[in-house]
Amino acid sequence: MTWRPAELVAAAAETASARTLRFRVPGWPGHLAGQHVDVRLTAEDGYTAQRSYSMAAPADGDLVELTVETVTDGEVSPYLVEELRVGDQVELRGPVGGWFVWRPESTAPVLLVGGGSGIVPLMSMIRARRQAGSRAPFRLLYSLRDPDRRYYADELRRPDPGLDVTYLYTRSAPEHVSRPARRIMLDDLAEGGWPASFEPDCYVCGPTGFVEAAADLLLALGHAPERIRTERFGPTGG
Repeated sequence: MTWRPAELVAAAAETASARTLRFRVPGWPGHLAGQHVDVRLTAEDGYTAQRSYSMAAPADGDLVELTVETVTDGEVSPYLVEELRVGDQVELRGPVGGWFVWRPESTAPVLLVGGGSGIVPLMSMIRARRQAGSRAPFRLLYSLRDPDRRYYADELRRPDPGLDVTYLYTRSAPEHVSRPARRIMLDDLAEGGWPASFEPDCYVCGPTGFVEAAADLLLALGHAPERIRTERFGPTGG
Protein backbone atom coordinates (compact mmCIF):
# COMPACT_ATOMS: atom_id res chain seq x y z
CA MET A 1 0.00 0.00 0.00
CA THR A 2 1.19 3.48 -0.81
CA TRP A 3 0.31 6.89 0.58
CA ARG A 4 -1.92 8.86 -1.77
CA PRO A 5 -2.76 12.58 -1.73
CA ALA A 6 -6.37 13.17 -0.70
CA GLU A 7 -8.22 16.45 -1.22
CA LEU A 8 -11.19 17.32 0.96
CA VAL A 9 -14.14 18.01 -1.35
CA ALA A 10 -17.03 18.11 1.15
CA ALA A 11 -17.63 18.14 4.90
CA ALA A 12 -20.67 18.07 7.18
CA ALA A 13 -21.19 18.03 10.93
CA GLU A 14 -22.73 14.87 12.41
CA THR A 15 -22.74 16.00 16.05
CA ALA A 16 -21.14 18.79 18.05
CA SER A 17 -17.90 16.79 18.12
CA ALA A 18 -18.00 14.65 14.96
CA ARG A 19 -17.69 15.47 11.27
CA THR A 20 -18.09 13.54 8.03
CA LEU A 21 -15.32 14.20 5.50
CA ARG A 22 -15.36 13.30 1.82
CA PHE A 23 -12.01 13.10 0.05
CA ARG A 24 -11.08 12.72 -3.59
CA VAL A 25 -8.18 10.29 -3.85
CA PRO A 26 -6.78 9.91 -7.40
CA GLY A 27 -5.97 6.28 -8.16
CA TRP A 28 -7.99 4.94 -5.26
CA PRO A 29 -8.31 1.14 -5.78
CA GLY A 30 -11.75 0.80 -4.17
CA HIS A 31 -12.74 -0.84 -0.89
CA LEU A 32 -15.25 -3.07 0.86
CA ALA A 33 -17.80 -1.95 3.44
CA GLY A 34 -16.21 -2.31 6.86
CA GLN A 35 -12.61 -1.61 5.87
CA HIS A 36 -10.58 1.27 7.24
CA VAL A 37 -7.88 3.65 6.06
CA ASP A 38 -4.78 5.30 7.51
CA VAL A 39 -4.70 9.10 7.51
CA ARG A 40 -1.38 10.98 7.72
CA LEU A 41 -0.83 14.66 8.49
CA THR A 42 2.52 16.37 7.92
CA ALA A 43 3.44 19.62 9.65
CA GLU A 44 5.57 22.35 8.09
CA ASP A 45 8.58 21.20 10.13
CA GLY A 46 8.24 17.66 8.76
CA TYR A 47 6.61 16.12 11.83
CA THR A 48 4.02 13.51 10.90
CA ALA A 49 1.12 11.93 12.75
CA GLN A 50 -1.20 9.19 11.52
CA ARG A 51 -4.37 7.49 12.71
CA SER A 52 -6.73 4.84 11.37
CA TYR A 53 -10.40 5.56 10.63
CA SER A 54 -13.20 3.37 9.33
CA MET A 55 -14.74 4.33 6.03
CA ALA A 56 -18.33 5.48 6.30
CA ALA A 57 -19.51 4.73 2.77
CA PRO A 58 -18.97 2.03 0.12
CA ALA A 59 -16.67 2.46 -2.85
CA ASP A 60 -17.63 5.32 -5.18
CA GLY A 61 -14.90 5.85 -7.75
CA ASP A 62 -12.08 7.90 -6.28
CA LEU A 63 -14.15 9.18 -3.33
CA VAL A 64 -13.47 8.11 0.26
CA GLU A 65 -15.77 9.14 3.10
CA LEU A 66 -14.81 9.15 6.79
CA THR A 67 -16.60 10.22 9.94
CA VAL A 68 -14.24 11.42 12.65
CA GLU A 69 -14.96 12.27 16.29
CA THR A 70 -12.73 14.63 18.23
CA VAL A 71 -10.57 12.97 20.86
CA THR A 72 -9.70 15.30 23.74
CA ASP A 73 -6.02 16.29 23.57
CA GLY A 74 -5.66 14.32 20.33
CA GLU A 75 -3.21 15.19 17.56
CA VAL A 76 -5.12 14.26 14.43
CA SER A 77 -8.87 14.22 15.14
CA PRO A 78 -9.18 17.85 16.34
CA TYR A 79 -7.55 19.05 13.14
CA LEU A 80 -9.78 16.91 10.93
CA VAL A 81 -12.96 17.90 12.77
CA GLU A 82 -12.29 21.56 13.51
CA GLU A 83 -9.70 22.92 11.09
CA LEU A 84 -9.55 21.01 7.79
CA ARG A 85 -11.25 22.95 5.00
CA VAL A 86 -12.50 22.04 1.52
CA GLY A 87 -9.50 22.12 -0.81
CA ASP A 88 -7.01 21.10 1.90
CA GLN A 89 -5.03 17.91 1.49
CA VAL A 90 -3.97 15.02 3.68
CA GLU A 91 -2.55 11.61 2.79
CA LEU A 92 -4.47 8.32 2.83
CA ARG A 93 -3.28 4.73 2.72
CA GLY A 94 -5.49 1.72 2.26
CA PRO A 95 -7.85 0.03 2.19
CA VAL A 96 -6.95 -1.97 5.30
CA GLY A 97 -8.69 -5.07 6.71
CA GLY A 98 -10.42 -8.06 5.20
CA TRP A 99 -12.24 -9.79 8.06
CA PHE A 100 -14.67 -7.15 9.30
CA VAL A 101 -16.35 -6.65 5.93
CA TRP A 102 -19.76 -7.22 4.35
CA ARG A 103 -20.01 -8.27 0.71
CA PRO A 104 -23.13 -7.49 -1.36
CA GLU A 105 -23.34 -11.05 -2.69
CA SER A 106 -24.12 -12.33 0.82
CA THR A 107 -27.78 -13.16 1.40
CA ALA A 108 -27.61 -14.07 5.11
CA PRO A 109 -29.45 -11.91 7.66
CA VAL A 110 -27.16 -9.31 9.20
CA LEU A 111 -27.07 -8.00 12.76
CA LEU A 112 -25.11 -4.79 13.28
CA VAL A 113 -24.28 -3.79 16.86
CA GLY A 114 -22.58 -0.42 17.22
CA GLY A 115 -21.39 1.50 20.25
CA GLY A 116 -20.83 5.24 19.85
CA SER A 117 -18.59 6.00 16.88
CA GLY A 118 -18.55 2.26 16.17
CA ILE A 119 -21.55 3.00 13.97
CA VAL A 120 -19.24 4.25 11.20
CA PRO A 121 -18.20 0.97 9.49
CA LEU A 122 -21.69 -0.42 10.10
CA MET A 123 -23.16 2.55 8.25
CA SER A 124 -20.87 1.73 5.36
CA MET A 125 -22.44 -1.73 5.28
CA ILE A 126 -25.97 -0.28 5.38
CA ARG A 127 -25.13 2.03 2.49
CA ALA A 128 -23.45 -0.77 0.54
CA ARG A 129 -26.59 -2.88 0.91
CA ARG A 130 -28.72 -0.04 -0.42
CA GLN A 131 -26.28 0.72 -3.25
CA ALA A 132 -26.27 -2.93 -4.37
CA GLY A 133 -30.05 -3.33 -4.14
CA SER A 134 -29.48 -6.27 -1.78
CA ARG A 135 -32.47 -7.99 -0.18
CA ALA A 136 -30.45 -9.33 2.77
CA PRO A 137 -32.37 -8.24 5.89
CA PHE A 138 -30.42 -5.95 8.23
CA ARG A 139 -31.01 -5.08 11.87
CA LEU A 140 -29.03 -2.33 13.58
CA LEU A 141 -28.72 -1.93 17.34
CA TYR A 142 -27.09 1.45 17.97
CA SER A 143 -25.92 2.09 21.54
CA LEU A 144 -25.04 5.68 22.45
CA ARG A 145 -25.06 8.01 25.43
CA ASP A 146 -27.87 10.35 24.39
CA PRO A 147 -29.83 11.52 21.31
CA ASP A 148 -27.46 14.43 20.63
CA ARG A 149 -24.69 11.95 19.82
CA ARG A 150 -26.51 10.20 16.98
CA TYR A 151 -24.55 9.95 13.76
CA TYR A 152 -26.44 9.92 10.44
CA ALA A 153 -29.67 10.77 12.25
CA ASP A 154 -31.65 11.98 9.23
CA GLU A 155 -30.55 9.12 6.99
CA LEU A 156 -31.38 6.44 9.53
CA ARG A 157 -34.77 8.04 10.12
CA ARG A 158 -35.79 7.60 6.47
CA PRO A 159 -37.62 4.39 5.48
CA ASP A 160 -35.25 1.74 4.18
CA PRO A 161 -37.04 -1.55 3.35
CA GLY A 162 -35.29 -4.47 4.98
CA LEU A 163 -33.48 -2.36 7.58
CA ASP A 164 -34.68 -2.13 11.19
CA VAL A 165 -33.00 0.38 13.51
CA THR A 166 -33.12 0.29 17.32
CA TYR A 167 -31.47 2.93 19.54
CA LEU A 168 -30.15 1.91 22.94
CA TYR A 169 -29.36 4.91 25.14
CA THR A 170 -26.91 4.54 28.02
CA ARG A 171 -27.03 7.93 29.82
CA SER A 172 -30.12 9.87 28.77
CA ALA A 173 -33.08 8.58 26.75
CA PRO A 174 -35.84 10.63 25.07
CA GLU A 175 -39.10 10.88 27.03
CA HIS A 176 -41.05 8.78 24.52
CA VAL A 177 -38.64 5.83 24.83
CA SER A 178 -39.79 3.17 27.31
CA ARG A 179 -36.41 1.47 27.66
CA PRO A 180 -34.47 3.04 30.56
CA ALA A 181 -31.01 4.44 29.88
CA ARG A 182 -28.56 1.61 30.57
CA ARG A 183 -25.81 -0.42 29.00
CA ILE A 184 -26.58 -3.08 26.42
CA MET A 185 -28.26 -6.12 27.97
CA LEU A 186 -29.17 -9.64 26.93
CA ASP A 187 -32.81 -8.76 26.31
CA ASP A 188 -31.78 -5.91 23.99
CA LEU A 189 -30.07 -8.37 21.67
CA ALA A 190 -32.78 -10.99 22.10
CA GLU A 191 -35.57 -8.55 21.20
CA GLY A 192 -33.84 -6.34 18.64
CA GLY A 193 -31.55 -8.87 16.99
CA TRP A 194 -32.02 -12.09 15.05
CA PRO A 195 -32.55 -15.50 16.63
CA ALA A 196 -29.41 -17.61 16.52
CA SER A 197 -31.38 -20.21 14.54
CA PHE A 198 -31.51 -17.74 11.62
CA GLU A 199 -27.68 -17.94 11.43
CA PRO A 200 -27.15 -14.20 10.95
CA ASP A 201 -23.77 -12.62 10.31
CA CYS A 202 -23.09 -10.41 13.35
CA TYR A 203 -20.86 -7.34 13.24
CA VAL A 204 -19.98 -5.61 16.52
CA CYS A 205 -17.98 -2.37 16.61
CA GLY A 206 -17.19 0.13 19.36
CA PRO A 207 -14.97 0.62 22.41
CA THR A 208 -13.26 -2.51 23.72
CA GLY A 209 -15.51 -2.94 26.77
CA PHE A 210 -18.66 -2.58 24.70
CA VAL A 211 -17.48 -5.03 22.06
CA GLU A 212 -16.50 -7.67 24.62
CA ALA A 213 -19.83 -7.34 26.42
CA ALA A 214 -21.91 -7.49 23.24
CA ALA A 215 -19.98 -10.46 21.85
CA ASP A 216 -20.40 -12.36 25.13
CA LEU A 217 -24.14 -11.70 25.06
CA LEU A 218 -24.40 -12.96 21.48
CA LEU A 219 -22.59 -16.13 22.47
CA ALA A 220 -24.94 -16.54 25.43
CA LEU A 221 -27.86 -16.34 23.00
CA GLY A 222 -26.41 -19.21 20.99
CA HIS A 223 -24.84 -17.37 18.05
CA ALA A 224 -21.98 -19.28 16.46
CA PRO A 225 -18.57 -17.76 17.27
CA GLU A 226 -17.49 -17.88 13.64
CA ARG A 227 -20.44 -15.65 12.71
CA ILE A 228 -19.51 -12.92 15.20
CA ARG A 229 -17.06 -10.41 13.77
CA THR A 230 -15.71 -7.64 15.97
CA GLU A 231 -13.83 -4.38 15.52
CA ARG A 232 -12.57 -2.52 18.58
CA PHE A 233 -11.73 1.12 19.03
CA GLY A 234 -8.94 1.53 21.55
CA PRO A 235 -6.89 4.52 22.74
CA THR A 236 -4.75 5.79 19.86
CA GLY A 237 -3.88 9.31 20.93
CA GLY A 238 -6.58 10.77 18.67
